[in-house]
Amino acid sequence: MEQFESDVKIPEQLPLLPVRDIVVFPYMVLPLFVGRESSIAAVNDALSADRLIFLACQKDASQEEPEESDINTVGTVAVILRMLKLPDERIKILVQGVKRATIEEYVQMKPFAKVKITPFSEEASESNLASEALIRHVKEQLHNAVSLGKPMLPDLLAVIETIEDSGKLADIIVSNLGLKMEEAQEVLEEDDTVERLKKVSEFLTREISILEVQQKIMNEARGEIDKSQKEYFLREQLKAIKKELGEEDDFQIEIEEYEKKIKKAKMPKAIAEEADKQLKRLARMHPDSAESTVARTFLDWLVELPWSKASKEKLDLITAKKILNDDHFGLEEVKERILDFLALRKLKKDMKSPILCFVGPPGVGKTSLGKSIASAMGREYVRMSLGGM
Repeated sequence: MEQFESDVKIPEQLPLLPVRDIVVFPYMVLPLFVGRESSIAAVNDALSADRLIFLACQKDASQEEPEESDINTVGTVAVILRMLKLPDERIKILVQGVKRATIEEYVQMKPFAKVKITPFSEEASESNLASEALIRHVKEQLHNAVSLGKPMLPDLLAVIETIEDSGKLADIIVSNLGLKMEEAQEVLEEDDTVERLKKVSEFLTREISILEVQQKIMNEARGEIDKSQKEYFLREQLKAIKKELGEEDDFQIEIEEYEKKIKKAKMPKAIAEEADKQLKRLARMHPDSAESTVARTFLDWLVELPWSKASKEKLDLITAKKILNDDHFGLEEVKERILDFLALRKLKKDMKSPILCFVGPPGVGKTSLGKSIASAMGREYVRMSLGGM
């Protein structure tokens, strides 16, 4: 038996409760929900004896029935303070960490795991003076982290101020830092109290750096919001002043111009509805915002497209043949196929936008043939490259 503070005696063998996604430290008080049959049996065994149980973290939280190799060998002896049976057959226990220990061997695995343990004999590797300096430094780091927004209970801060033991200070702080499981396990396995506190100091340094960046981002965002609100207020005042003076608002004039252009463009119904929708969005935006620039570009494209304009076709096969021959030497088979296409267009005027497709390597005349066809039909020629689209 090992004597520990508050007359807690730690036996050589204890029931094992594998815990998931959390590393329990000495002095830490927390609730645990227990649902596995073997785990409930381990809790009941502890309650029937001295209420002590050994808590060790699983390496893989998804394991429902962990084997010996799935459980970390270093864990924490804990005392069960309270137990409550839940309606879904699970139990809820409140535990407090007591002391670190190492699993020496597994005594049994069924109906619950029982292990032989060796408690840590914790020692400080440095002098009292160096340890005291480190303790002060860590306390200053913690206050710095709290001032930057790290959530910490005021009562806990008051307790930490009274602690002068490096090991106890490390355990209490690290259990409230929200470390990753692997990082917390690394601290738990450190038996040298000063080295343990140094690790905690490193994690606090990282936490402070993260909090400083977060605060900088928040301040910048708040500054942008304040700037936008100020601009909005000033612009509203400017609108009111212009209205009072009988002057028109430039942005409102721009909106009205877009309305006229949309009506004049004679767009298809679906396109006109989308244009009106985007115009209403633009009217609600700040005139100088990035979103308003995107909306303007979209509307400019819509109103400039020739929705109701079309070239008048002049299908004269003799003229078309002359243009093709003048523009291209050879290519008789291709020109014959184009004339067939034009003849079909002349005979059947209700054909819906037939498309000619030219395939071949660069430089064989595909683009110039398209230009000749447009000229032969009396249509405007537009070249649009779709490469990479």
